[in-house]
Amino acid sequence: YGAKIRAPHALVMTFLFKSGSLREKLKSIAQATYTHSRNLAYFVFTYKGLMALQSRLQGKKIPFHSFFAACIGGWLVFGENNPINSQIIMYLLSRILFGLSRLAVEKGYVPQPKQDPFPLVAALIWGTVLWLFEYHRQTLQPSLQSSMTYLYDDSDVWHDVSDFLIYNKRTDSK
Repeated sequence: YGAKIRAPHALVMTFLFKSGSLREKLKSIAQATYTHSRNLAYFVFTYKGLMALQSRLQGKKIPFHSFFAACIGGWLVFGENNPINSQIIMYLLSRILFGLSRLAVEKGYVPQPKQDPFPLVAALIWGTVLWLFEYHRQTLQPSLQSSMTYLYDDSDVWHDVSDFLIYNKRTDSK
């Protein structure tokens, strides 16, 4: 699963934003795919093993088991701060926030909104990320910085239509 998810992403991001020889780029793609796949496999093995162990020790499965097993797995497998783990954690964080928001409404902790809150959430997220990009760029994750630099800075200068089809940062003086 990790290879299926990571390989296409690594391929696109590497060829869009990384410099170097074809060999270096292919090596980078393979390394990112391997790391992502290995970490997911280690995590699943750790999580399922700890779930089985806890269930066996207590004679039944209880909700805390999943939290505890995942915390241990997260610490052991995803505890190193590197680009792959960072991206996985950010991906999970965004989905957790949405899930917890829905759970809060479902449980009655937060009243059901009268209107869909998504447009407001989208506006606040885009407002915040562009403010951070413009005034505190260094606080953003490096691949997000690269994407935003491409979209909002590099697009200020263009040479011809190939800038929009290939890459708009020229290394040669044309």
